[in-house]
Amino acid sequence: QVQLVESGGGLVQPGGSLRLTCTASGTIFSINTMGWYRQAPGKERELVASITRTGNTNYADSVKGRFTISRDNAKNTVYLQMSRLKPEDAAVYSCGADLITTDFVRYPEVWGQGTLVTVSS
Repeated sequence: QVQLVESGGGLVQPGGSLRLTCTASGTIFSINTMGWYRQAPGKERELVASITRTGNTNYADSVKGRFTISRDNAKNTVYLQMSRLKPEDAAVYSCGADLITTDFVRYPEVWGQGTLVTVSS
């Protein structure tokens, strides 16, 4: 059994910063790509940023230069440092992972419950 747990969401003023953390636990053999997604009310879920096991990153154009994704493979953890936040960044942020369990079964889409980010003055 595997689960992803996010933390770090909250209320922040425009221009502020937040750091999200997502930790995977359970019978994990290895984790390939990990990513952060977000879904605002009335909108579809979108990819914010992703990072491969070797550290290759990909960002949505809307967050380039403001957000930074990183990971600690030893801790099965991925981070999202968000800076210069805008009201349009407000959403539920979820962590997703493509992983392999200890019985060598691949689960390409494992999701966390999400953490709410509110950007408002």
